[in-house]
Amino acid sequence: MDFLKTISVAASGLKVQSRRRRLIAGNIANADSTAEKPGVDPYRRKIPTFGRRFDRELEAQVVELGRVKPDPTAFRTKYEPGHPAADAQGEVKLPNVNPVIETMDMREAQRSYEANLNLITATRRMITRTLEILRV
Repeated sequence: MDFLKTISVAASGLKVQSRRRRLIAGNIANADSTAEKPGVDPYRRKIPTFGRRFDRELEAQVVELGRVKPDPTAFRTKYEPGHPAADAQGEVKLPNVNPVIETMDMREAQRSYEANLNLITATRRMITRTLEILRV
C-alpha cells in the first residue's frame, strides 16, 4: 500500500470540501440580499459540481471541484411595495437560497472534510507504527 498516495488522494478531498464550504457560506451570506432596482435579478444560488481526474504523478484518481453552476430554480418573491427593487405589483425578488438546505449541505461538506482528515490521520499513524517496527 502506498501511504503517500493515500494521503494525497485524501488531501484532494480536503481541498474540494473546503472550497465547497466557502461556496455554501457565500450562498448563506446572500440569502436575504435583494436587487437595487426593479427588473434586476438578485443573487442566484451557486451549486458546486465535482469531477475526477487522473493524476499522472500519483498514478491515482483524485477529486476536484468542477464548474460552479447557477441554480436554475425560480426566485422567491415578497410583497413589499416600498422597497426600491419592487416591481409595479409591489413584489420584490429574493434570492433562490434556502438557508435550511444550505445548512444541511454545509454539514455534509463538513463531515466529508472530517472523513478525509481522519483518513490522513490514520495513514500517518500507520506510517509511524511501520517506522517503529523497522527500528527494532
